[in-house]
Amino acid sequence: MRVAIDHHEVRHGFIFKKTFHEVWLTVNLSHEEKQIIRQRSLTETKLLDRRPANAKVDDRDEKFELRMDNLFNGQTDKFLCGTPSKAKIYEEDLLLAMAQIKRWIEDNAETGQRTVVEF
Repeated sequence: MRVAIDHHEVRHGFIFKKTFHEVWLTVNLSHEEKQIIRQRSLTETKLLDRRPANAKVDDRDEKFELRMDNLFNGQTDKFLCGTPSKAKIYEEDLLLAMAQIKRWIEDNAETGQRTVVEF
């Protein structure tokens, strides 16, 4: 698994322009990792709860979830943060989530072994 995280500054708005800090996440999975995800039907798994800086109050939280199918085909996921500090904190959260996903894929590669315990 190769993870690339980029930071970009973007301006939104027609009259009142506002600056946002966009974090781009690109994940390239190996063939074996893709096969494990397909075999175990893990594409619909939620990876991270998040809410962008430009979200409206009445927007549903499910709309902004980071899911495995968003990253499966090497697509770039773009997320808006309000400040550079929030973008860096979001990057740290992404790195922790990606490390956990790597362990999670490895755990799903094989079924568990027989365990015998004597009390």
